[in-house]
Amino acid sequence: MTEQPRAPIAAPAGAAPASSGHAAPITQDVLTIPRRDTAEGKRNLVGMTRDQMRAALIEAGTPEKQAKMRLNQLWQWVYHWGVRDFEAMTNLAKPYRALLAEHFEIRLPEVVSRQVSEDGTRKYLVRINGGHEVETVYIPEEDRGTLCISSQVGCTLTCSFCHTGTQKLVRNLTPAEIVGQVMLARDDLGEWPEPGAPKDETRLLSNIVLMGMGEPLYNFEAVRDAMKIAMDGEGLSLSRRRITLSTSGVVPEIARTAEEIGCLLAVSFHATTDEVRDKLVPINKRWNIETLLAALKEYPRLSNSERITFEYVMLAGVNDSDEDARRLVKLIEGIPAKINLIPFNEWPGAPYKRSSNNRIHAFADIVHKAGYASPIRTPRGEDIMAACGQLKSATERARKSRAEIARESGTPA
Repeated sequence: MTEQPRAPIAAPAGAAPASSGHAAPITQDVLTIPRRDTAEGKRNLVGMTRDQMRAALIEAGTPEKQAKMRLNQLWQWVYHWGVRDFEAMTNLAKPYRALLAEHFEIRLPEVVSRQVSEDGTRKYLVRINGGHEVETVYIPEEDRGTLCISSQVGCTLTCSFCHTGTQKLVRNLTPAEIVGQVMLARDDLGEWPEPGAPKDETRLLSNIVLMGMGEPLYNFEAVRDAMKIAMDGEGLSLSRRRITLSTSGVVPEIARTAEEIGCLLAVSFHATTDEVRDKLVPINKRWNIETLLAALKEYPRLSNSERITFEYVMLAGVNDSDEDARRLVKLIEGIPAKINLIPFNEWPGAPYKRSSNNRIHAFADIVHKAGYASPIRTPRGEDIMAACGQLKSATERARKSRAEIARESGTPA
């Protein structure tokens, strides 16, 4: 079913609902203040790093000696309480609130539509600056609630099994547009703290996975800044071990991810020979399996992570044989790892079929007997095209027929 997004919920009384609109672009230099891009000439505070926000407050007239204190106050209002209205920031003097309102805004991307699957999965179609759209998915589970967020509009990688890969790259998302996806999901879940209410450590949104539209490591600086905001203990306060970044294998940025973000790492692996991986994940032609594995062996040490997750989509007759399973085990030898086996989520015009349940379980058994965890992912949100590899903006889908999508995939409709 498709529902209109519910009114966002901000914690303190008098706080305004989340405004819709387009998030302000941010340059990559952490000391550069994002430019003004609204009709009123106001800067969006969402997505600024602490250094950027401090510099922006000083430029707007905050005395330098007060800047650190004001930064901390504002940071908590925006990221801990979820407040969007400066008038609701009651520990700030009225003249200072007026100064903030004159120079700044607190603006999230716009939720265009919200779909709810039969299994409780929620998919948000989110409009960003320029009228472009991305998709964000919330997956509720018994022990966690995971938000799958996007980092690019479209994707450059053209992985042949992935629906998102049939949409060409439009642009990178800004830090505001990335962390804004987390905030709008918290709005929808009603999860901002209530002032005066007993502290509740239970989180509906407890985990983030950068597995939505785009390759996160082709937008490294924006992803890094957004995740630092998400991990900040005075705001959203998500542990780095609750954040997983999925890459198709952008080898030069893997070490940077360990050192500058330190989150968990997942790799879209999907094949055990270069010949097959070249077709499934074309980035393999640039950084092949041997080169990728060499970088992955260093990641747990550099990031102090426990293990790397290898994502492996199960494609009938392509990569699902017993020989593939044995090769996979041999390839990852020496790497602390978990293998996520993903039943292929089919989409109109897809050039592949899902492996049978018996084949998937036989593959998993070989991996498990070799000493690796090999959970089989339960597809979620398939009825609303929210499952792994199915994300693609609604406007892009509407412009293309099934035959056009099939032609782009190189297969008959």
